[in-house]
Amino acid sequence: MKVVTLGEIMIRLQPYDHLRFVQTDTLQYTYGGGEANVAVSLANYGADVAFVTKLPAHAIGQAGVNALRRYGVDTSKITRGGDRVGIYFNEKGASQRGSVCIYDRAHSAMADATVADFDFDAIFEGVDWFHFTGITPALGPNVVEICLAACKAAKAHGVKISCDLNYRGKLWTREQAREAMSKLCEYVDVCISNEEDAKDVFGIEAEATDIYAGEINREGYKSVAKQLADKFHFEKVAITLRES
Repeated sequence: MKVVTLGEIMIRLQPYDHLRFVQTDTLQYTYGGGEANVAVSLANYGADVAFVTKLPAHAIGQAGVNALRRYGVDTSKITRGGDRVGIYFNEKGASQRGSVCIYDRAHSAMADATVADFDFDAIFEGVDWFHFTGITPALGPNVVEICLAACKAAKAHGVKISCDLNYRGKLWTREQAREAMSKLCEYVDVCISNEEDAKDVFGIEAEATDIYAGEINREGYKSVAKQLADKFHFEKVAITLRES
């Protein structure tokens, strides 16, 4: 199976161990991103997978390309250009203290990209599966259009499409997410979600469940999956359920 994922790969800066930002003067420098991580995982399982994004042609952008290549991800479809690589600072949680993520990704190469940067007909030639997440269109209206163009091209080539809703409140509002994802999900075959994302993006709730109070009704998730499938005619819906 040949797979394509589309998204932004960013520099991840994180204190060592479980230190907080104010407790350290050293940050670990790695690369990561939702769809890039999926590409690496699939490559580790032996899949033929390509990652599509836009990265600057300078050394920091090339380091991001190399970070993917080392795991066997095909980087030949990556567009080069723009001035900066997106950054996110991550403070790893410990015990009852949750993790903290601070984005510095405005005007990154991918955030400022346009549909003209990608030849999706060529990208999806001979491809079996396309995957993206709700994080990528959250970068801006131009990236919504990129995702929409990718979905249309994938469908034209008979490619199956999966999407992880993955709502990020730091990047856009629920209203913006609902408008964009409603358009994109018309092309999606397999929807991946959790109870919180289904509510945040589409207002779909599990019965007898309060996600903020930790009151879980497992049977209610069948209702969430059915509501999502009925709304968008997905072939399959994967609902993830996390426990403390």
